[in-house]
Amino acid sequence: MEIISQNLLPQCSLVTWSSNRLVPYRSNILLPGGGIKKSRFVIRNGTSDGYVVGENEDLGSLARRGDSRSKLLIPGLPDQSNGEASAARITPSHCEWKPNLSVHYEKSGCDNVEAPAVLFLPGFGVGSFHYEKQLTDLGRDYRVWAVDFVGQGLSLPTQDPTTTTMSEEAGALEDSEPFWGFGDEAQPWADQLVYSLDLWREQVQYIVEEVIGEPVYIAGNSLGGYVALYFAATHPHLVKGVTLLNATPFWGFFPNPVRSPRLARLFPWSGTFPLPARVKKLTELVWQKISDPESIAEILKQVYKDHSTDVDKVFSRIVEITQHPAAAASFASIMFAPGGELSFSEALSRCKENNVQICLMYGREDPWVGPIWGKKIKKELPNAPYYEISPAGHCPHDEVPEVVNYLMRGWIKHLESGGFEALPLLEDGEEDWEQSSIAREMEFPRGEGWKKSVKLWLYGSKYSFWGGVGEAFRASLVRVLRGRSV
Repeated sequence: MEIISQNLLPQCSLVTWSSNRLVPYRSNILLPGGGIKKSRFVIRNGTSDGYVVGENEDLGSLARRGDSRSKLLIPGLPDQSNGEASAARITPSHCEWKPNLSVHYEKSGCDNVEAPAVLFLPGFGVGSFHYEKQLTDLGRDYRVWAVDFVGQGLSLPTQDPTTTTMSEEAGALEDSEPFWGFGDEAQPWADQLVYSLDLWREQVQYIVEEVIGEPVYIAGNSLGGYVALYFAATHPHLVKGVTLLNATPFWGFFPNPVRSPRLARLFPWSGTFPLPARVKKLTELVWQKISDPESIAEILKQVYKDHSTDVDKVFSRIVEITQHPAAAASFASIMFAPGGELSFSEALSRCKENNVQICLMYGREDPWVGPIWGKKIKKELPNAPYYEISPAGHCPHDEVPEVVNYLMRGWIKHLESGGFEALPLLEDGEEDWEQSSIAREMEFPRGEGWKKSVKLWLYGSKYSFWGGVGEAFRASLVRVLRGRSV
């Protein structure tokens, strides 16, 4: 077989193979500065069953394939030992937002002075460390930030928000240090402090205006997705586009005092400090269970579909956070905080009215926020690109970061070019965006000498919500039947 290639730069290429020939599609070369250069492979094949040429792959070492589907080959994560393709350096930082509320954030790619700014918001119980694979990879092309919400991660308060007490009822577990926030009165700086959606929205505004200093592409996973959408709904002039990664469509189970003042007064406590006596006892019991390393490991096992994913670093960081004296009371404040002034649905409608660009990326096997919620958003925004990844769970950005980063790059380039650059999976120009769905198998290098494959769907503007519900039901039924047969 003879292979003739143009400009062997890092690239992704789509190749269709059959029993007797290879038919290459047009491919996009991803330049180090973030631009795109068009290129083509010319492949002449004799009697072979077919081969796939992959990104960063020696052309003399090809993967043999035998079926007749198309496969999209995308780059892997940067190899920190590879000088030219080294990972972007992550710089941890913090800023004093309010008295005794220091916001921790991490950034990368600051040398890309002309590149767009991208901000990642974390889910509940984690922090900026959950986006390490985005910071090291996307930071090569963009200026990237990831922030810890106040009351979580490394943005916990630097002082006890309440006056201390030495009584046994102050909230100290036996043989442990007293918990912060379990005192008798709130400190002046913590008066009416509650870790809520509205506080986090205000925090994101501060980060965008004072730290980043320009409109951003904002992306959020789970709780972070809700906050990203909420922020975009109320500050559309500060947002260039929103990416929702298995975004939770609900948060806060108590009435908001602004939108429902009378109803809110019926609830004696709304997450402020200090914790009421009965809440202190409940928090001690619950916290002792959920902060146990075995419980944390079990939760991670639930939300990650692929158990081969290395979560050791995420696990250790979560355990470390639970040891902070403010962690237990902060957890209670979050759980009892009121909902936002806007529901998820209302925030979505506001974004639609203001023409905020939204992209949906969902792990298909999420046990908590299943793709049905992404499909509901797609129904409201027919022209919004909606990608579904399988196998992937609640945190696709950490489980299949290669795919999420590839989609993020394509989404940003699409918007930055004013739509001139095609969306990911539409780059060959031969697929019709109006059709119900496009499916591709994605393959990328993962570690030494092996590759990982996942399935990726893009749903078009003619996508049927109820058809998608039926498809999801059938897929779930197949998984159950397979499990029983095993």
